[in-house]
Amino acid sequence: MLVSNDDGFRSEGIRCLAAELRRTARVTVIAPDRDRSAASNSLTLDRPLHVIEEEEGVYSVNGTPTDCVHLAISGFLDDEPDMVFSGINAGANLGDDVLYSGTVAAATEGRFLGVPAVAVSLVGSRPRHYEAAARVAREIMEHLERDPLPPNTILNINVPDAPWEEIRGFMATRLGARHRAEPVMQIVDPKGRRMYWIGPPGRGQDAGPGTDFDAVAQGYVSVTPLDIDLTNHRALAQVTGWVEGVRA
Repeated sequence: MLVSNDDGFRSEGIRCLAAELRRTARVTVIAPDRDRSAASNSLTLDRPLHVIEEEEGVYSVNGTPTDCVHLAISGFLDDEPDMVFSGINAGANLGDDVLYSGTVAAATEGRFLGVPAVAVSLVGSRPRHYEAAARVAREIMEHLERDPLPPNTILNINVPDAPWEEIRGFMATRLGARHRAEPVMQIVDPKGRRMYWIGPPGRGQDAGPGTDFDAVAQGYVSVTPLDIDLTNHRALAQVTGWVEGVRA
């Protein structure tokens, strides 16, 4: 079992996740050496990467979440892992968050390389109940062992920030969508130069019944299967009509 994340190897979430999964699996942690949130699927191609063994079975990498999983599966580990878990992220990865998320990207890279993969996030601005999210992850792992998903599919899990006893259950969901992000925030440095902070994400726009937003709001664990084939198959016929009239 390979465990990674985008919050860094020191984060509370990854330590809780690894400890819970070690109850029933042999776990190796390979994660960024610092917070790499919102790194998405970026790979480091302009410099070599360094891997440091921080403690037994725990390695840090001076790269992105995708780097960590790619290294692990493509030659660093002697034995290929049978599953990849990414998380537990400190905050939600709901709706279109998945396009930016390093947590989801680490799971995606595992699936690209042929390994079943799951991303786990704990919803909240300052989440606390990592033990509950870790138990959710172990439940999902055991289900996947009994009933594997089709190839090209990963699971995106979002857990309400509540004790295990207060979680109402699990709900299969689709991705919702957020409103447009808030405007960038402009500041001025001591030398009078303009600087900008990226604004916060928008609130849920498509957040009704059946979405990941709605499930978490009701106190359920949201379980969303994601297909890493990004082809819009519904648009293929329309685009085929366009290109047939274009001469090369």
